[in-house]
Amino acid sequence: VQLQASGGGLVQAGGSLRLSCVASGRTFSRYAMAWFRQAPGKEREFVAATTYTGLRTYYADSVKGRFTMSRDNTKNMVNPQMNSLKPEDTAAYYCARAGSQYSLDALQYRSTYDSWGQGTLVTVSS
Repeated sequence: VQLQASGGGLVQAGGSLRLSCVASGRTFSRYAMAWFRQAPGKEREFVAATTYTGLRTYYADSVKGRFTMSRDNTKNMVNPQMNSLKPEDTAAYYCARAGSQYSLDALQYRSTYDSWGQGTLVTVSS
């Protein structure tokens, strides 16, 4: 599978961005999807995830109430809507697809995902 992430950019604190990740192939609807982010000099960290149906979503505490994850299985697309952005949200954002076997308790771990997009850069100015 190929994952193509887009939508990053420069935004002022308090602003919004909507990222997109489009997956190739016909099996998108079978897999959980997630977004991670990596700031310079830091580890890649979990941001949000959605189950294959999109009925359940999970968020890192740092983005709860500000980010909303959605997916459209008819378009092979997953989108986090990011509102009330803060300078500490500045990072490269990566979408990822879970492997075929996973636990809902493990969606926040990088090891759950076996396919990654190339990243899109989000910069939030103060």
